[in-house]
Amino acid sequence: MTLESTGSIARVREVTDRARAAGRRVGFVPTMGYLHAGHASLVAAARAHDDLVVVSIFVNPLQFAPGEDLDAYPRDLERDLAVCAEEGADLVFAPPVEEMYPRPPSTTVTVSGVSEPLEGRSRPTHFAGVATVVAKLFAIVGPCRAYFGEKDWQQLRVVQTMAADLSLPVEVVGCPIVREPDGLALSSRNVYLSDEERAQAPVLHRALRHGAELVAGGETDPGRVEAAMAAVIGEAPLATLDYVAAVQADSLTADGPLHGEVRLLGAVRFGRARLIDNVGVTAPA
Repeated sequence: MTLESTGSIARVREVTDRARAAGRRVGFVPTMGYLHAGHASLVAAARAHDDLVVVSIFVNPLQFAPGEDLDAYPRDLERDLAVCAEEGADLVFAPPVEEMYPRPPSTTVTVSGVSEPLEGRSRPTHFAGVATVVAKLFAIVGPCRAYFGEKDWQQLRVVQTMAADLSLPVEVVGCPIVREPDGLALSSRNVYLSDEERAQAPVLHRALRHGAELVAGGETDPGRVEAAMAAVIGEAPLATLDYVAAVQADSLTADGPLHGEVRLLGAVRFGRARLIDNVGVTAPA
């Protein structure tokens, strides 16, 4: 099947409904475009497990607060289509804003709990916009397996929680982070980095790895782990720390000593670029 691109909700429903009626499994990769190797790995995962692979490309205005980079967010649809074709996608859904939101939505989706700390504190309206557009995309594509990168760990947990709470017929699959050789997590916003900022940007991953070593070595106090990670980031003069956190991987909170599956997360600004990353580690019993 050659790659088809459409901006029509009706066409996506027609193609996916026909596939399921024929007994074919649908894999879905939601993106905001400007695809990189991390996105390509999600499409490849869907291609390996599913029969029909759908990729959405939509820069969702609901998840950008006033003053954020909605207008400047990088876009290159022709390049994105080439990436999708190379990875074996079957259908690209690239709707205009008017197709997704013919009028300002009266209905939004809010996922309490996992959406509130970390990114939720820094960007209070962000996850309502994410959950709303993802719920809408799930309704358009229908029953499927949906692939999300673990770089946005909190987003992954928000979407998994929403799908479970609403009994959506979607299996939400988390896929490993794809990194540059020096550890920097791939992100569409990396294009904002100057050469000097790019040279210092791996400090975020280095700090998270340091925190993971402490937890693996027996440190259970989240405050001590967070202070150690912040100290590493402080070594990069161009970095402005937004937050670092050592939390339980599922709840994104740490009300007591760290135990079991732990996630270390951080957000750092380098000029125009706001970078996020995370690392998982199992605390010793």
